[in-house]
Amino acid sequence: MSITEHLKSLATGDLFKDAVAEDAFVGRPFYFDFSRMKLLSNDHWKEKVGGIAAGTFLVAVYDNAGDNPEIVLLRVLGPTMLPSDSDVVASMVEHYKENAGADTAADKLDSYTRFEFQFSGLECRVLGSFYKDLSGKTCFGADVDNFYGPNNYSVYRPTGPVLEYIVNFRDGEAIPGGKGDQRIGAVRYASSRRHAGAAEVPVYVNAFDYLGKRTALFGMTRTGKSNTVKMVIKATAELAPSGAQLDGKPVKPIGQIIFDVNGEYANDNQQDEGTAIYQLHSADVTRYSILDKPGFKVMKLNFFEDVVAGFEMLRSSLQDDKAIYTQAFMNVDWEPADPMDKSASTRFDRRKSCYQAILTAAGFARPQNFKIKFTGAKEINGPTGIDPKLGVTPEQAITWFTWVWNNYDSDPFFSNYKQKRGREWADEDLKSLMRFLTRKAKPGGQATEAGFRKLIPMRDHHTATLQQSYEEEVVDLLRAGKIVIIDLSQGDPGLQRTYSDRLCIAIFRDGMKRFIGNQESNFIQMYFEEAHNLFPKKSDSDLTVIYNRIAKEGAKLNLGLIYATQEVSSISANVLKNTQNWFVSHLNNNDELREVAKYYDFEDFVESLRRTTDKGFIRMKTYSNAFIVPVQIERFSAVQS
Repeated sequence: MSITEHLKSLATGDLFKDAVAEDAFVGRPFYFDFSRMKLLSNDHWKEKVGGIAAGTFLVAVYDNAGDNPEIVLLRVLGPTMLPSDSDVVASMVEHYKENAGADTAADKLDSYTRFEFQFSGLECRVLGSFYKDLSGKTCFGADVDNFYGPNNYSVYRPTGPVLEYIVNFRDGEAIPGGKGDQRIGAVRYASSRRHAGAAEVPVYVNAFDYLGKRTALFGMTRTGKSNTVKMVIKATAELAPSGAQLDGKPVKPIGQIIFDVNGEYANDNQQDEGTAIYQLHSADVTRYSILDKPGFKVMKLNFFEDVVAGFEMLRSSLQDDKAIYTQAFMNVDWEPADPMDKSASTRFDRRKSCYQAILTAAGFARPQNFKIKFTGAKEINGPTGIDPKLGVTPEQAITWFTWVWNNYDSDPFFSNYKQKRGREWADEDLKSLMRFLTRKAKPGGQATEAGFRKLIPMRDHHTATLQQSYEEEVVDLLRAGKIVIIDLSQGDPGLQRTYSDRLCIAIFRDGMKRFIGNQESNFIQMYFEEAHNLFPKKSDSDLTVIYNRIAKEGAKLNLGLIYATQEVSSISANVLKNTQNWFVSHLNNNDELREVAKYYDFEDFVESLRRTTDKGFIRMKTYSNAFIVPVQIERFSAVQS
């Protein structure tokens, strides 16, 4: 039977008949309410179905349903006490005592006692119910609207096609495994595989669940997060070519941008058996890097033109420099002045011009025919022979500001200015800049500080050209449905944040412009590895932070957010609360597990998430699935499926 035929037979099967199998019977309930069911089971029934692990799906079937069948879906939480347990324990202890010194083997029990000892209780969470609507179509509700006496139900453990139907069930006519679906793995309940002899039960994910949604991947390092991300990227890239439709229209090619902090998506690595994600769709992938290297475009800024962004990069590179004058340089205010305030505008222009002079002194290549223009003072223009109001070269600006700093304490113009105006001619920011430019701690002193020389290592991130910026180029590629990989592995955390922030802002602004202009736009999916290094912290509720804005407003702009981290507790609540898809693997810390347990019913898996360290063993909740499914994720392979 072909895969397509198998899926069609699965979709046309009768769950209400197929679930009731004699060899799948595991027990009968003795307690039932809207959220819990407790049932009586025994060793023989459990052994017959291959064991019952924590997290196992069970189904409770109403015995006398007639033409109105119902199946209650359960998840095993753990053992529960039976009313007779205290008597059984007492009898067991007495049996052990009686046989302690006897020659008879301790397991020699009479048939009645053995029968009593094999019974135990199981507590289950009620996940919802399957039922038929008026048209006879099978539906699933994430609760139960009524319950009868527990004696009216029989409980079975679904396997094979029945379990496959349950874990892949979706409302509507869609067939799991069809267009837009990806086989992401197989059902797995426990780390131990002692009873894993049965055929795998495949789990499919609809790639539409990712589009315009927030997707989280949580887990310790080396537990399969990156592998899962690659599976998501692959499924998304194959969605449009498959001919899948959304709201009756073919899906436009989907743009994907990957912020690759560790370089594992942009470069060959051993995690994927010598393959990387860029090799799967090499014709549609463009790779960018902070530094020049073969096969990559370089992300550079024009520091002279883009003052704020360039200065942020310089600030990031100097963040560990504790020198007081360097700290003063890093704290210069670049908030644009009010155009109506002529004095403030003049001071801002002088700061900007002095900064551009510093760049020139540090060897940053200037744009062609670049001129610096600002309002000077005739008392300075005369001695220097330079009038900056007419436009000057960067070298002339260096000469002009150097004269100011050399004579700032000695020329009467500056002291008279302070006496008349009640403030100094140069504000503190401009003095910090002139000190950095001249390398002199005090006006007229010796050049003993490193000053502008500290900026020389950043020249590789500068370009003097005025062509299309890399942000605009990346947005154009994404709108064309291409995959863009941003290799940030060779930058420090400050630089990584700078590039990430700039690109995210550019993508968000483009999306908002299209939204306001009522322009149709394709989906763009944004992937973040080590998200705790880039995203706002848990306590940061500032909705102007770009990642919070994408989380809150991205859906209406067709922007999807996929982020991976081992530090769940560090992620902003604004991001977590708006996340629809969850992939959670091993976490060894109670703080992280407490955070995960707040969402959906992940509290059912806290203990197993802490204990099981198997790679790719994920507890998965997706947008179109009403409950969490424990899955062993398939290993990514850069081979076209």
